Amino acid sequence: MAGHGFVKISILSLVLSTVFVTLVKSAKFDELFEPSWSLDHVVYEGEQLKLMLDHSSGAGFGSKSKYLFGKTTVQIKLVEGDSAGTVTAFYMSSDGPKHNEFDFEFLGNTTGEPCLVQTNIYINGVGNREERQSLWFDPSKEFHSYSILWNQHQVVFLVDETPIRVYSNKEKRGVPFPKDQPMGVYSSIWNADDWATQGGRVKTDWTHAPFVSSYKGFEIDGCECSITTPADQNQKKCNSATSSGSSSTSSGVTTQKAKYWWDEPIMSELNMHQHHQLLWVRANHQIYDYCTDKTRFPVTPLECEHRP
Repeated sequence: MAGHGFVKISILSLVLSTVFVTLVKSAKFDELFEPSWSLDHVVYEGEQLKLMLDHSSGAGFGSKSKYLFGKTTVQIKLVEGDSAGTVTAFYMSSDGPKHNEFDFEFLGNTTGEPCLVQTNIYINGVGNREERQSLWFDPSKEFHSYSILWNQHQVVFLVDETPIRVYSNKEKRGVPFPKDQPMGVYSSIWNADDWATQGGRVKTDWTHAPFVSSYKGFEIDGCECSITTPADQNQKKCNSATSSGSSSTSSGVTTQKAKYWWDEPIMSELNMHQHHQLLWVRANHQIYDYCTDKTRFPVTPLECEHRP
């Protein structure tokens, strides 16, 4: 079912990107990103970039700028073969102990076993919002796109434009929502064999090193924030309430046009097709959901009520 939505969602994304304002978008790594640690474990091969993990170190990269709302996408081909104990992460994060963070974490596994994807959301330094899914393809055989869409209404995790998780803004019910901290975009590979594979029971087999995750198709389409600009000015700049124009309907009513495409009304929630895709993922690929874990959360977290 998820596969049938790829073309429709891609067409929608193309239309939106064409019609609405786009501030930053590029597919060249060095225009948007730079290696952040273990430069000797970062390999450039044409349009591809590879991060390597061996017994001495992993590696990572990060964006040169921070953003307040928008969408980021990267195509990744994960570690082939026995990847047990390894984690490849793609995420957005702000700075400091009260930071916000949106995580994709790809958990390695033994050869022939599925690689799992864990998502998590930190708000004001608090996480513990894990979900885990299997994927409907082998992510180590070819490149697939992984995206995070973030606006003032929702955070959406997408795999090949299929939504696998949505965190909706429920501030009116007293649930915190990340909306005021610019975030960078990052990726890394590291050893996490104390928990990553079957709860840490399967350890990393270093005879298979180096473990390599490959990347291409880097895109950031967001409201870029200067680190030297005061926070309130960044928020004003990136706020959808700051209109860039208006239009008139056939009835003569003037409506305000959002400044950025991700703040158009159509982007405030999943459309019906995307909602059906999300339900399909939950029914067929959901392995763990913190919202239903009564051991950890005897009282259901407030944000879990009335989910999309």
